Amino acid sequence: MDKGHGTDAEGFIKTMPAVNLQPEFESVVGDVCPTLVEALGTAVDSIYLYGSVARGQARPGESDLDVTLLINGQLELYNSQLERIKDELQERHPEVTKIDFDVGTRTEALAPENHFSWGYWLKHHCRCVWGSDLSSEFQRFKPSREIAMAVNGDFARMLRKYATSIECTTDTEQLRRLQREASRKLIRSTNILRLDQEQSWPLTLEDYVELFLRIAPKMRHDIDYFLRQARVPDSAADTFSAALRSFKDWMLEQQARRGIPT
Repeated sequence: MDKGHGTDAEGFIKTMPAVNLQPEFESVVGDVCPTLVEALGTAVDSIYLYGSVARGQARPGESDLDVTLLINGQLELYNSQLERIKDELQERHPEVTKIDFDVGTRTEALAPENHFSWGYWLKHHCRCVWGSDLSSEFQRFKPSREIAMAVNGDFARMLRKYATSIECTTDTEQLRRLQREASRKLIRSTNILRLDQEQSWPLTLEDYVELFLRIAPKMRHDIDYFLRQARVPDSAADTFSAALRSFKDWMLEQQARRGIPT
């Protein structure tokens, strides 16, 4: 990964490319927006895509549909309704393996304390498909540990949660999904250990791994294991959970040793 990888000529992190929606996913995206608006009404502020469908790189029958939803009001009022909507949409659209809603409020997204989390997320990862595009409220961001911490500073709590879920599940399909998600979370979380002078920004899982190995070359075996599990999970639940907890503990030790605030 070259110096400045993932950034433009001015050193800003690259934004979402302007690509047409793949024909195979027009139906599901065209269903998501009116379904949400019909069910939630004026509570819906704006709807965005992120991930492979947003980038135009999705594969029918293999890719998830990742949706960021911003609402007006209290999230708690809509949680059960959103779960039902998600299940109904998934049943109607086998062209995607899963539909995920990443939900927040307009107020939360625009709050100054969430500048490096919601601001970065909307500006660099989201593609607005309905409503007022809040990404226009933010300037482009340059690579920094502040962003890495804002996005993945919760790694210890999330990886513990994944490990517990993996240890408890008896469903193979759910196990593989959890292993895939946990591996991706772990790999992306390694970016909190980035050096202050690092000017590049990882865009793919492989980029995260390469950047991580610059500062922790002795961890190649461990990170390569999780990269494999992020692509084609096949590990036994107890083996994976133990590796996940061990890597999480190592990350916490490194965070403390390097004086990186929690």
